[in-house]
Amino acid sequence: KMAADTPVDILQKVLENEILQSAKVVEEHLDAEIQKLDQMDEDELEHLKQRRLEALRKSQQQKQEWLSKGHGEYREIPSERDFFQEVKESKNVVCHFYRDTTFRCQIMDKHLTVLAKKHIETKFLKLNAEKSPFLCERLRIKVIPTLALIKDGKTKDYVVGFTDLGNTDDFTTETLEWRLGCADVINYSGNLMEPPFQSQKKYGTSFTKLDKKTIRGKIYDSDSDDD
Repeated sequence: KMAADTPVDILQKVLENEILQSAKVVEEHLDAEIQKLDQMDEDELEHLKQRRLEALRKSQQQKQEWLSKGHGEYREIPSERDFFQEVKESKNVVCHFYRDTTFRCQIMDKHLTVLAKKHIETKFLKLNAEKSPFLCERLRIKVIPTLALIKDGKTKDYVVGFTDLGNTDDFTTETLEWRLGCADVINYSGNLMEPPFQSQKKYGTSFTKLDKKTIRGKIYDSDSDDD
């Protein structure tokens, strides 16, 4: 008499069957694509090739246009006046309002430098909060560091301190990338429903609690230990 399948055996068989079914669907899709290409005549193939070349050319043109407007690098702008000009000429802008003496601004700088090179569709800027009191007041920036996330000339969202980034100093670049993706200010290819910091094993163990200090005489608080 054969032994009955255990729940584990049954689950394994179900999974194997699902994997086989998925592989079959992919294979059928590929077969259909190959058959479609086989049935194309020379004119149709040439037309397809030209369409792809045109798409590639437009993509390259767009890339050059972005680079000419200062995308692809993380840079500091000297004044509030420059901010308005920079924002006007680009669809997606991330602007870091920083302060020289705030340690956490340096952490933000490190991640933004990486993301500026990766996401050339977005302009990455930094502006000294102490030199831009009008903007800080207008944008209600009270915590340093703050990222203003701007789309089509309008401030759409803010990343204030590190609260949205796992509330820790050692958040990853991927976590900041995810947060910018949530605001649709970069082309994000990951899963917006799963913040990267939730899957980090160290999250919750090596945890740095942020505190907010008031800077007397300033219009903003500092999210810094100033050490």
